Amino acid sequence: MKKNQELWERRQRNVPRGVTTAYPVFAERAKNAEIWDVEGKRFIDFGGGIGVMNTGHCHPKILQAIHSQVDQYLHTAFQIMPYEPYIVLAEMLNAKAPIAGEAKTIFFSSGAEALENAVKIARVATNRSGFISFLGGFHGRTMMALSLTGKVLPYKKGFGPFPGDVYHIPYPMEYHGVTEEDSLRALQNLFKGDIDPSRVAGIAIEPVQGEGGFYIASPSFLQSLRKICDEHGILLIADEVQSGFARTGKLFAIEHSGIKPDLITTAKSLAAGMPLSAVIGKAIVMDSVEPGGLGGTYAGNPVACAAGIAVMNLIEEEGILQRSTELGQKLIELLTSLRERKVSPHIGEIRGLGGMVAFELVEGGEPNRPSADLAKKLTQKSLEKGLLLLSCGVYGNVIRILVPITAELSVVEEGVSIIEASLKEI
Repeated sequence: MKKNQELWERRQRNVPRGVTTAYPVFAERAKNAEIWDVEGKRFIDFGGGIGVMNTGHCHPKILQAIHSQVDQYLHTAFQIMPYEPYIVLAEMLNAKAPIAGEAKTIFFSSGAEALENAVKIARVATNRSGFISFLGGFHGRTMMALSLTGKVLPYKKGFGPFPGDVYHIPYPMEYHGVTEEDSLRALQNLFKGDIDPSRVAGIAIEPVQGEGGFYIASPSFLQSLRKICDEHGILLIADEVQSGFARTGKLFAIEHSGIKPDLITTAKSLAAGMPLSAVIGKAIVMDSVEPGGLGGTYAGNPVACAAGIAVMNLIEEEGILQRSTELGQKLIELLTSLRERKVSPHIGEIRGLGGMVAFELVEGGEPNRPSADLAKKLTQKSLEKGLLLLSCGVYGNVIRILVPITAELSVVEEGVSIIEASLKEI
């Protein structure tokens, strides 16, 4: 039998240290919200492959779709010989995405790739170069995506200089003293001091920040951004890479605001673990790029598209949006109970939108004392007890929960009970 320690030593010898691995346990098999390592130990998965497994590990309907496609063909390159799964999935997304008027979709392989191409599309469509994004935001690890990303450590350190004409403003996080008014004022100051709005191609925002800490942009804030973009001819880009595909109780988190962005980038749970991303947008914007200007050898791989079609069908057939809403309500209830019962003096704000739920760890419950050390201790203790748990946030102190939406209630409750037991020990 393979041993975790042996595999870890091989990993250390053969894989560069630049790619971190949160835990020294190696997966052997998984089902829904549970993973077993190579030594047979069971873990409850509250990480979901960093938001990739909204419909659970190895859902039989998705596996069936993948196997059916594998038996037909694996790759032709859509730019050379196209195939129906790409078209079918594009049709499904165009029909469901909150885009005003006719929509079109193009597929890629990763979230960063989607952001890179959204920038290209926006620059051609507007004939402008400038971009605005938010502090704490995470948009990917390629160079333009890193330029948009609003956090230096660990993503940007040593990799500069980055592509220019990108500006950052504060993301609203009232728990840490940044109001919506502060963010909007910063945007107006940016227009006065750094870049004329007539030179801005797009504003990119995560409706719920992912790596940044699960802070939620309110409907009123997003509506204000939409109004400002309309006033100045700026494209509004919703980065739904982590918040999309039912995680928040809507197919896309931006739907909670009632506004319609010009472009949407998505990936992660779009294809339940297969590498697939997309840019969805207004047809007139998407068609602004000349033929041959967009694409990629593996972009929109047919096996990944087949998985994406199965995901879209599954969301409808199994009521995943409602399940996400109910999951979020249950998680908020369970976490609030921990705070009310004073399980730990360090539980700060608990927040969520649908099944996208997080809580802060702060020294003595004080918002101005966020503690990355407590978050690290909690994730390590939880691992020892059989729970995969992720931290995030600009201060490294936020515990985020990305358990599959399809998880059984008993498994979710068991996971929170492990959090409770671990909190008592840190």
